[in-house]
Parts: sequence; structure tokens; C-alpha cells
Amino acid sequence: MKKFMAMFTGTQTGSNASRWQSMHPEEQQHQMLLGMQAWQAWMETHAAAILDIGGPLGKTKLINHDGIVDTSNALSAYVIVSAADHEAAAAMFIDHPHFRYFPGDGVEVMECMPVPGQPQE
Repeated sequence: MKKFMAMFTGTQTGSNASRWQSMHPEEQQHQMLLGMQAWQAWMETHAAAILDIGGPLGKTKLINHDGIVDTSNALSAYVIVSAADHEAAAAMFIDHPHFRYFPGDGVEVMECMPVPGQPQE
């Protein structure tokens, strides 16, 4: 089995963000409740494959040769899963609650590659 990181994305200007922002606050609360129930069900369905449940991501700082600056990106949360291959890992996120109930845009899945020269787990 291989290890994959799934990055949940969302922007203030995405189509799901627009849909979310147009909702009445009571409808947002209702969608939040439904979404959390669906997310928990997703976690239970895929429990055997989840290596790290991850969580939401906070504000971003960029560090480079000029120092440290505040920045932003579309990353909003992450989870690490195990799957036979990239396609199988990606398939776990089809119709995920992140973009079905919440204002998220999508989920990006990438393999966690081994570090060259290091022993494999």
C-alpha cells in the first residue's frame, strides 16, 4: 500500500463559496450539521485507509530568501490515506462532503513519495 496526502481546497471566489455566502445563516448552520454528519460517515467508511485524520489548516506564512511574509493559498484541510494506487486514493474522495455540503472547491490527492536514501517503512 502507498501513502497519499489529500489536500482540501477552497477559495473565497469559488462557485461553492458563492453558493455558501448566498445562504441564510440558518441554512448555513443546517448545511454545517449535515456536512459534519456526512464527513463522519466518510471517515467511518474509510477508517481502515486513514493513516492521519488531519484537520483544518490555519493562516499561511511564506518563508524564502527574503524572510517571512504572510500569504494565502487555497489549502483548507488535509488527511493522509493509504491506497493501492493513485486512482484508488483519488476515488475515495468522489462526492466528498467537503464540496457537497461545505464551500470547498475540491480535493487534491498526491502520493507521499519516499525520501531518497532513507529506509522504507
